[in-house]
Amino acid sequence: MMTEISAKNLKENQAEYQIIDVRTEFEFGGERMAGSINLPLDQLSIEKIQSLRDDKKLLLLCQSGARSKKAAEKLEELNEEVTCLEGGLNNWKAAGLDLLVIKKVMSLERQVRICAGALILTGVILMKLGFNGAEYLSAFVGAGLIFAGLTDTCGMGILLSKMPWNKSS
Repeated sequence: MMTEISAKNLKENQAEYQIIDVRTEFEFGGERMAGSINLPLDQLSIEKIQSLRDDKKLLLLCQSGARSKKAAEKLEELNEEVTCLEGGLNNWKAAGLDLLVIKKVMSLERQVRICAGALILTGVILMKLGFNGAEYLSAFVGAGLIFAGLTDTCGMGILLSKMPWNKSS
């Protein structure tokens, strides 16, 4: 069972929770909540969670709250309450609460917007230059964005998260 907690309520009760951050290693390496453990969504499993468990309640978080909800769905078989930070780290920061800032990084969401915009613009420019079929590049990216919006799954984000600049090392 998944529940949500507000940033303010979490701040008041933070010691009760074991915090699992399901963002990528790169995002976690940029900024994080004190005491959190990184376990990216694509590596999350019940077995890994159980190997990290202590006697505290389980709290999942990500940047906006979407990935933590997906993580909670993957952990439904735990048969215990899993809490997600409402609005993710974005709400935590908006509430003026502290984060450990390790290094300034570009968020995955921002990278997706830049990449999608660049691909669409490239398709339009190539089309204007007379390259046959160039409009399909823009159409493909547009369709991908619609699919991402409908399914809350972003193929471009998954691909970008695998890029070398998004790996911590």
